[in-house]
Amino acid sequence: MTGLVISALGARGDGIAAGPAGIEHVPFALPGETVTVASDGTYTVEPSSPDRIAPFCPHYGRCGGCRMQHLAPGPYAEWKRGLVASTLRRAGLETDITPMVGAHGAGRRRVILHARVEKGRWQAGFMVAKSHELVDLDSCPVLVPALGTAPELARRILQPLVRLGKPADVQITATDGGIDVDIRGPGREALSHRLALTEMATALDLARLSLHGEIIVERRAPTLRMGRAVVNPPPGGFLQATAAGEQTLAELVVAALGKARKVADLFSGVGPFALRLAESRSVSAFDSDRPAIEALSRAARATPGLRPIAAEARDLFRRPLLPHELDAFDALVLDPPRAGAEAQVRQIARSKARHLVYVSCDPASFARDSALLTDAGFSLKSVTPVDQFAFSAHIELVAALTR
Repeated sequence: MTGLVISALGARGDGIAAGPAGIEHVPFALPGETVTVASDGTYTVEPSSPDRIAPFCPHYGRCGGCRMQHLAPGPYAEWKRGLVASTLRRAGLETDITPMVGAHGAGRRRVILHARVEKGRWQAGFMVAKSHELVDLDSCPVLVPALGTAPELARRILQPLVRLGKPADVQITATDGGIDVDIRGPGREALSHRLALTEMATALDLARLSLHGEIIVERRAPTLRMGRAVVNPPPGGFLQATAAGEQTLAELVVAALGKARKVADLFSGVGPFALRLAESRSVSAFDSDRPAIEALSRAARATPGLRPIAAEARDLFRRPLLPHELDAFDALVLDPPRAGAEAQVRQIARSKARHLVYVSCDPASFARDSALLTDAGFSLKSVTPVDQFAFSAHIELVAALTR
């Protein structure tokens, strides 16, 4: 194939070039490089971009987890900031976008590994990009040191289930109390192996082991500190991927709220924002995950010096807070899943709310929701990109909106 001149990086990190048949996306290529692609899919790069650096992971190029290890830190940060800027621009939203804040910290404290039985033994790792092929890993260098042997741990904890032959997902979380593991996929049949799983959890010194969210054994409480509070999250529950990411997002939220004294934390989870906010102001927390709300409430009651937190299990997609409920608060915090919070945002637009902090893990759904809010009189004051999924195309943000 004729050489393709890479002109830009795409949203997934692929190099973009104009080819004979239209736009071409070339994995791992950088702007300024000329790429010649062979018939077998391999390619050569000439000349190499000055922004290209050596990847640090031996599985780079095959494992689909971290695709941007070859891009130097400066251009990488600008590319990630640009992902947010271009998404907002396409939605007609103009605002100040600060430089990206790195939040990888010591690494990811939570990982979900895919596992399959091949020739009578478990394989565990991540998928090849755009494929169902599994890369059987020995280690993953973007995880915290406590999870350095997570793939081997997954293979061992699944060993009692090998005869079932069913694929599994293993969520492994590093907590202050030790390693917390939740297995998903094998089905209820796996519960018949409860004793063997308990013995394996003991042999591996796990803090807790659960199957489809049902606790098999809890040898120690798998706790995490959130501000002054200590939280025991539910099995398989959602947590920010890195401790640095959670701390960074919380600091940005607290700063953006200013002097607001009465705050609603919508999609609160186990309380990474609510528990910190309650150190100085009144908080009401809402989330559809009842176990998460119960964990938040237990942590709040056990922490001296916090303001009382009113925590309610409520599905904000099907039963969002209505305008008369929202009007009782000085400010709102939104931290929805990737789908965004359209139903709740429409109610906020109808309310008298004047101050909103939106934490998003998907710039596209954030742009859609923000357009609804700006149409209702809100101004998008600032957006801060936050990068806790380093070396990937995933970017989060914290935005302040007022009217």
